[in-house]
Amino acid sequence: MLRNPHYVFSLIVAFTLGFVAVLAMPVGGPDTRDTIAMRSPGGSSGHSVHYKTPIVVASRGVTAEPARVPARQVAIASPLPEAEDTRYTNQTPAYSKWSFPSLTKLVSMSSSPFPYKGLVPRTKRPFLNFRNGGRVGRKTGKGRVYWADKTYSDSRVLLHIPRGFDSGKPAVIVLFFHGHGATLARDVVARQRLPAQISDSGINAVLVAPQFAVDARDSSAGNFWKPGGTRRFLDEVAPQLARLIGDPTTKDNFARLPVVIVGYSGGYVPTAWSLANGGIGDRVKGVVLLDGLYGELNRFAKWIERDNAGFFLSAYATSTTKGNTALKGILKKRGIAYSTKLGPTLKPNSVTFVRAVKGHRDYVTRAWADNPISDLLARIPGTAHRIDPARSALLETARRN
Repeated sequence: MLRNPHYVFSLIVAFTLGFVAVLAMPVGGPDTRDTIAMRSPGGSSGHSVHYKTPIVVASRGVTAEPARVPARQVAIASPLPEAEDTRYTNQTPAYSKWSFPSLTKLVSMSSSPFPYKGLVPRTKRPFLNFRNGGRVGRKTGKGRVYWADKTYSDSRVLLHIPRGFDSGKPAVIVLFFHGHGATLARDVVARQRLPAQISDSGINAVLVAPQFAVDARDSSAGNFWKPGGTRRFLDEVAPQLARLIGDPTTKDNFARLPVVIVGYSGGYVPTAWSLANGGIGDRVKGVVLLDGLYGELNRFAKWIERDNAGFFLSAYATSTTKGNTALKGILKKRGIAYSTKLGPTLKPNSVTFVRAVKGHRDYVTRAWADNPISDLLARIPGTAHRIDPARSALLETARRN
């Protein structure tokens, strides 16, 4: 048979096809790209992410970082290539309050901090103060230039709703302002694990985190400098959260939720301005600074003095020791008491200063406790605990038996 040229040719072809088939076989298990589920309604640039890895935890008790971050999860901070848009649908499915997984989405908003073409309040000069040909940017006091199209053009906001969230029960919005050198996906999601901390807390809370200056040493508040800027932002957030959860009727519920502002490092500037003229005074349930009291002391002191103010907590390391000491002095002169020990409950009108770990970079994941945002939410009174439906069913079965 081997002398038959047709038989030899058939063997060669069969071997070649078999070799190609082996090379085409998948390696490394299921494709992690399945974690991205859908495009937002109406074809907007935001993307929904239904996390299936420990980066975002859907139930308590799973807190370990994954060995690696799937590229597609980190890529939620960048627009998807046009060729991939066909993977997404234009409709968000409606979920019952128990059935939806943890939902995380990046969505562009017109009221976001940037783009911003106004003035810098302190100097009354244009924010974008540098031009080179047709390109505009901002030149800092130290002579560094940040271009508007690269640093101040991202209008997206990170939204996260944990599994089991119930908008009809007492809840809170965690409004997170990141620090210098950050992007939402790389830092707020993957490194600081804010969605995971919200989910793991077991508290009825949602996360809202706008992008400020992209990957830059800049604390500028942008549109949050404007009177009512934070109120307009939250007004736009409410229908976006309702759309994400798949129930437009919850928009008014989200619009009424109290807010806890968490400012990390350079996020102290938008925090201070949101308190001073953001137009959300009646909704602020508390303010938390994570090693961020570098300035704006009088704005913080004035808010603390308000009647019916929320709680104020400043946890600090070495770099903000001076600012925390100065604010303590201001409050002491004004007869305002404060504590240096974190109690089990963060009560309205309470003021707490806590010196925690020395490390600044990882302060959002390791401060007075590991995963401090989870710990913080557990200390806020008047907020409901989420119910794990699977666990509840088991408990009910146990009672019947």
